[in-house]
Amino acid sequence: MKRLLCIGLLLLSQCAWAQRQQIRLSTRNISLIYSVNTQGRLVQQYFGRTITPSGADSAAKGAQEAYVTAGLESLLDPAIRIVHNDGNPSLELKYVSARTRKMDINSATDITLQDPVYPVTVILHFETYYDQDIIKAWSEIKHNEKQPVQLTAYASSMLHFNAAKYWLTQFHGDWAKEATMVEEKLTKGNKILDSKLGVRANMYQSPMFLLSLNEAADENNGEVLAGTLAWTGNFRFGFEVDEKNALHVSAGINPYASEYTLQPNEVFTTPAFIFTWSDHGKGQTSRNFQQWALNYGILDGHTPRLTLLNNWEATGMNFDENKLTNLFGGAAKLGVDLFLLDDGWFANKFPRNGDNAGLGDWETNKEKLPHGLGYLVKEAEKQGVKFGIWLEPEMVNPKSELYSKHPDWILRLPNRAEHYYRNQLVLDLINPAVQDFVFNIVDKTMTENPGIAYIKWDCNRMLSNTWSPYLKQKQSHLFIDYTRSLYKVLERVRAKYPHLPIMLCSGGGGRTDYGAMKYFTEFWPSDNTDALDRIFIQYGYSHFFPANTMAAHITNMGKQSLKFRTDVAMMGKLGYDIKVDDFTPQELQFSHDAVTTYNRLRDIVWYGDLYRIISPYGNPRAVFQYTSADKQKAVVFHYLMNTRRVDVFPLVKLQGLDPKKNYRVSEVNLFPGTKSAFSNQVYSGDFLMNVGISLTPGKVKPLTSNVLEVIAE
Repeated sequence: MKRLLCIGLLLLSQCAWAQRQQIRLSTRNISLIYSVNTQGRLVQQYFGRTITPSGADSAAKGAQEAYVTAGLESLLDPAIRIVHNDGNPSLELKYVSARTRKMDINSATDITLQDPVYPVTVILHFETYYDQDIIKAWSEIKHNEKQPVQLTAYASSMLHFNAAKYWLTQFHGDWAKEATMVEEKLTKGNKILDSKLGVRANMYQSPMFLLSLNEAADENNGEVLAGTLAWTGNFRFGFEVDEKNALHVSAGINPYASEYTLQPNEVFTTPAFIFTWSDHGKGQTSRNFQQWALNYGILDGHTPRLTLLNNWEATGMNFDENKLTNLFGGAAKLGVDLFLLDDGWFANKFPRNGDNAGLGDWETNKEKLPHGLGYLVKEAEKQGVKFGIWLEPEMVNPKSELYSKHPDWILRLPNRAEHYYRNQLVLDLINPAVQDFVFNIVDKTMTENPGIAYIKWDCNRMLSNTWSPYLKQKQSHLFIDYTRSLYKVLERVRAKYPHLPIMLCSGGGGRTDYGAMKYFTEFWPSDNTDALDRIFIQYGYSHFFPANTMAAHITNMGKQSLKFRTDVAMMGKLGYDIKVDDFTPQELQFSHDAVTTYNRLRDIVWYGDLYRIISPYGNPRAVFQYTSADKQKAVVFHYLMNTRRVDVFPLVKLQGLDPKKNYRVSEVNLFPGTKSAFSNQVYSGDFLMNVGISLTPGKVKPLTSNVLEVIAE
């Protein structure tokens, strides 16, 4: 009782000062301002463009509580709900203190809030990234009540808006249809974007959104909030438009089936909600995220990625040493950096000849590879290419030695029939013994074969019929603890192999988030490599991810020409998954030259500013432009899709150039024996941006493409 009285007196003593307190979170162009109201609660005062002169935005009158609690007077969907050990389901959070510290040109701010009656503390954490206009927000929840408390809602952050209208863009899909964009006007009530799949959590709904204020924004115009959650598990975004037309946005872990028992003095840390805002349209928010990711969000963002040849389309699981070593020559002919051996190389008692057996038994299959992986590494090196390997360490087939030996290592319901997806189950990664097992799969593979230069980490199913033998009576912790356990394993992998290139794959794009991407160099956007579909898929992901994170492979999927497929893949991290020996001499020459061209242009694509000039949605063509930071060079990708005779193609105005510079425009990546319809002409940057050029100077043909190089003279 004495402790509670002290807390109350402390809060009262600070109340008069706190009411004058203002906490400003600022980047180059945006400000998020909090203040303290007469009740001592933290409120969001302003969020938007930084107003001049400095401090002018302090006149804003916003008064919505920053982190809404449950159980008191607010009728909104709360950011946090807690049930105390005496059964009281309410929480009041009053301002205690704020602290800001500089991190070079960036800043970190911690705002401490406390309940005046119960010993519960919430700390709102923020990091502001000045040059990229990015804000990262998360919360810490802790208490020192005598008994555990129940957390039933625990958002990372909330934001509040007052606009005339709201337009929400979501990124949904399914296997082979990832990151499909849908925009809709929000109406009164609640709109929820969420996942309940646990593992491979964003199989249907990606954890990212765009929100336009007042009007539907386009690439270059309108107010836009872009947000994503750095969490590789169940997520939830809530959009609540109240009866006064104010919008309240919450972001965090989905509390579905995840009531969390918080022990005294235990700290519950939420994942980061990462967001940006711009009044210059969706294109600017994308560039903010892409530049932030390169510098802070992904592993080794400025380190060159490896081009590669994968064997999957050429062999599936039907291969042996001779087949594989013959394929190494194809990688050498293409001029790529690496050969990637995909699924099917392991297990002996239950050989991995299909997806129904062997998963979990990570020893080299002696019949297929009698000399082991080390032999393949050396044979690849002899032909001038590196060697990479496929792993799916979190999963198990019932038809495996692992399943027989460790039934207690598997997530499955007792007293219920097992449910299989792709003939497999998920290992109970919450169990420390399983964490050791998964880490050792990677470590053993690397230490026994030290020349391995790349890993493809796959995850081909979600959670269903799920129960953890290790958690026993705390099954509501399962979804959260699994993701935390995955991060523990990845931390161990990165501690020992800090710069090993690893692709994040999940049956396609089932895991694409910045919680995981700090451990990975790239991700596999989709198993769908049809180039026409890939334009849409890569377009969707480009709103949040830079090009060097999107593995884009040229395969035989689809009915487009090799050039069209190659031009689409050159907008990402280029790779091949194709039988090179089936190429004609012209196709091989073209592909070899394309790799050379890609290596010359890749820095512009990977690190430059992206301008999505023409969207593939609702148009018969798509145009993308990447421009170097110094505006000296640009690359333009032009794709004619399912065009018709009646289609009219006006001039295309480029963007992001220097109007005072002169630029030479030339076509590259031509197929042998073809001539460019583009004249090798010089234009001023002002002309290219305000008059434009024709990207269809020759005969218009469906499913054709052009790549233009634009260089300042």
